[in-house]
Amino acid sequence: MNALKFSLIAIGVGLLVLAFAHWLKLDYFYFAGYTILQFIVLATAWNILGGYCGYVNFGSAAFFALGAYSAVFLHKLYPLPIPFLIVISAVVSGTVGFGMGYLTLRLRGAFFAIATLALSVVLQTLVVNWAYVGGSRGAYIIRPETIEFAGIQFNYIEYLFVLMLVLAVVALATTRTIERSQLGFGFATIRDDELAAEASGVPTLRLKLIATTLSGAFMGMAGAPFPYYISYLQPASAFGLEYTVNSIAMPMIGGTTSWVGPLLGAVLLGSLQQYATVTISSAVNLLIVGLMLVGFVILAPNGLVGLVQERLYRRRRP
Repeated sequence: MNALKFSLIAIGVGLLVLAFAHWLKLDYFYFAGYTILQFIVLATAWNILGGYCGYVNFGSAAFFALGAYSAVFLHKLYPLPIPFLIVISAVVSGTVGFGMGYLTLRLRGAFFAIATLALSVVLQTLVVNWAYVGGSRGAYIIRPETIEFAGIQFNYIEYLFVLMLVLAVVALATTRTIERSQLGFGFATIRDDELAAEASGVPTLRLKLIATTLSGAFMGMAGAPFPYYISYLQPASAFGLEYTVNSIAMPMIGGTTSWVGPLLGAVLLGSLQQYATVTISSAVNLLIVGLMLVGFVILAPNGLVGLVQERLYRRRRP
């Protein structure tokens, strides 16, 4: 199945779910669905660098917040439709990702992870002291209640849900294409043995820069609609720990060597967190992440995808 057919099928399924929820008037579905789709994009973006290349990135919240605050900056400067803000945020975050990669990708292991965490701290300090985008007080984004399309009135949250659905499909289709391409094979050589790849003539630095640029761009795209979803953006919410933790945990739970892994992990973990938010409290979300990570490290260290592949392999053995 090619990328276009995959994207059309995925969007079609998403729109059917949207129509069903619209018909039943399940308003909370859009809020919960938006969050899960947002985590699909973040987990998929993290997996480009962390899963395919083997470089653990602790700066997910920084790129997410960069996309969100790029949208706030442009909203105050000259309001634009959200799709344009998403594209601009992708360019800004991708450029920062390229710069971060150029400065830090010569580091390996824990040193690289610490450098990405430092990027998040630096950007948060910058935003807190930048009064134009709200500073430490935060910024309000006034959004319309409804939006009209083809003569039909839709709630604005439905519009945001559709936008995030399209972003999730684009991210999944991109990583699915990368996984089966020469670029994906190059990423795999870096993950398996970077020194051997360099000795074999693989342009490792160039490939890693592509990975950081793509990963940063998709994280920024996920953050661009966030100010319109939450209506009030402050540094603590944009740079929240849950974005860094979830973007790492979801691919690890689902499986980091395939595009399916981040999707499964995000749907499973995101759904549990939304259920816990409604029934208990959002304060237990990180507890759920920690318990699931410990459980999967013990029972399925290669994630759900690795567990299924291992079971299938055992069945095929004579």
